Amino acid sequence: MPSYRITATVGLLRPGTSAPDVLPQAVATARALTTVEAYDVSVVRGQARVLVRFEADDDPAARRIGWAVLERLDELAETTDGHLTRRYGNRWYPPRRPTHHP
Repeated sequence: MPSYRITATVGLLRPGTSAPDVLPQAVATARALTTVEAYDVSVVRGQARVLVRFEADDDPAARRIGWAVLERLDELAETTDGHLTRRYGNRWYPPRRPTHHP
């Protein structure tokens, strides 16, 4: 099964949100939909970045899971730079764009 990851930069917390709750909430959202392989918070250029890696059957399913995680993060804090990548070998690339047929 393909591996995907969603990452987002987390800024100011929303009222009532505690910093230690942000990552577990993002992970719980993904876990409700699929198997979570890994997760982490890192500091990149002075800003917190959340990463959740998960399995999905295909790119459309991964997009749905990724959007759910980003929506939950946005409920907890201001977020920017949210993006989804798919693992190909030992590299990560954006999933292919969906093709629309008339």
